[in-house]
Amino acid sequence: MAAAAAAYWLAEHPAIVSFRWSPTGLWFSTWAFLLGFLASYVALCLALDAILAAALRRRRPLTLGPVPAAHALLMAAVSAVIFAGTLLSALAEIRDTRWSWRGRSRTTPFRWLLCFPPGTRSSGRVFFWSYAYYLSRYLHAARGLFAVLQRRRGAAARVFAHAASIAMAFLWLEFSQSFQVLAILASTLAHAVAFGFRFWVGAGLPAARAARGAPVALACQCALLGCNLLCHVGVVWMHFGGVAGGGCSGIGAWVFNTLLNAALLWVFLHCYGKRGVCDDDGGTTAARKDL
Repeated sequence: MAAAAAAYWLAEHPAIVSFRWSPTGLWFSTWAFLLGFLASYVALCLALDAILAAALRRRRPLTLGPVPAAHALLMAAVSAVIFAGTLLSALAEIRDTRWSWRGRSRTTPFRWLLCFPPGTRSSGRVFFWSYAYYLSRYLHAARGLFAVLQRRRGAAARVFAHAASIAMAFLWLEFSQSFQVLAILASTLAHAVAFGFRFWVGAGLPAARAARGAPVALACQCALLGCNLLCHVGVVWMHFGGVAGGGCSGIGAWVFNTLLNAALLWVFLHCYGKRGVCDDDGGTTAARKDL
């Protein structure tokens, strides 16, 4: 009974089934809003970082109280819902469209997950959850502001990483980019685990002190980067190797997405190249002692 209700609300509700990406009628769905927000977000964070650096000669973090922990709990819950909705919606789409693949193309469920057929429109179940994921990137961007206020090293790199994440999610919808289903599943699963851990540590729940040094966020980030790399290799193989027939949908946006992922990889190496520079697990690392 509970499973049927969850399947209805997460994959079969009319608002989900009939979803269509459009620059009119949807929040934050225009290029003008995207570019305006990204410019304002980056400028605000960098200006705030400069002001705090001038006002506070020593790298002393501002106390945010329970706000980061509450935000981590919210992000964990949102990520878990998007993961469940995307998974159920992908299974429902495969179930409903499998018949159309027989005899007309060589598409299989695995190939569909990696390579949307050319001409795919951003409508239906999986794109509803892609839109939900896109909206969640704005909520996630608050972590960049927290990093600035807490005077973390590498805060500027984090801000640019969050801005790039929002841009990528927008491109997925705008150009019906391939492999986004797997990318959303991997990302939301990693975020649900990492943010759940951050809330656990930040709220001081039982056994939290013993777990403070566990590199959970680092492990999730490594797993996510590995999954993205495999997905990119799969898209290259299917599109340029002729496996997908007519190619993959949104390949132009995929090229730009690849460049953004390369930039995110640089941010990752910059943050974790030195122990604790971008630590966000709540651990007592050497860099945290310098704050």
